[in-house]
Amino acid sequence: MYYGDRIRLRAIEREDIPTFVRWFNDPEVRRYLLMYRPMSRASEERWFEGLLDRHDDYLFAIEAAVGDQWVHIGNCGLHRIDWKNRYAVFGIVIGEKAFWGKGYGTDTVRTMLRFAFHELNLHRVELEVFDYNPRAQRCYEKAGFRLEGTRREALFRDGEYHDVHLMSVLRHEFAGTGEPR
Repeated sequence: MYYGDRIRLRAIEREDIPTFVRWFNDPEVRRYLLMYRPMSRASEERWFEGLLDRHDDYLFAIEAAVGDQWVHIGNCGLHRIDWKNRYAVFGIVIGEKAFWGKGYGTDTVRTMLRFAFHELNLHRVELEVFDYNPRAQRCYEKAGFRLEGTRREALFRDGEYHDVHLMSVLRHEFAGTGEPR
């Protein structure tokens, strides 16, 4: 497990699948993800089985400390890791809406970047964020991500086109945010 200030990251387990299906069938949660169709348990089980053979993804369940218990609030991961060029694509979902806007995302992003740069020895982590998600953009900026560019009107959601912003952080930039080198 990997620990942040208020969260911990653990391996995803088969028992988590019903929670994922609940989150991904909530249109408000799904609005911030690339997925746009409701999720079946069978498709999520197939996805889980495929995880076992992947070597270019690291996926974690996010758990928040609530009193003396750990509550599963979301998932995060490093995807499509390019081991030669030392970069990955970051993704996160806080599926439990009661935990939105309370700093758990920021703690998770910083914890994942520590893992990416100090455990996997990556050089760069990038992500895409939709223009209608300023809360996520601020979270990423606090962790050291910088805007690299915009794919104009690249996403069709809720009857209109939206911009998709590409952000990235390099290892030395993350170290500049107060993290140990």
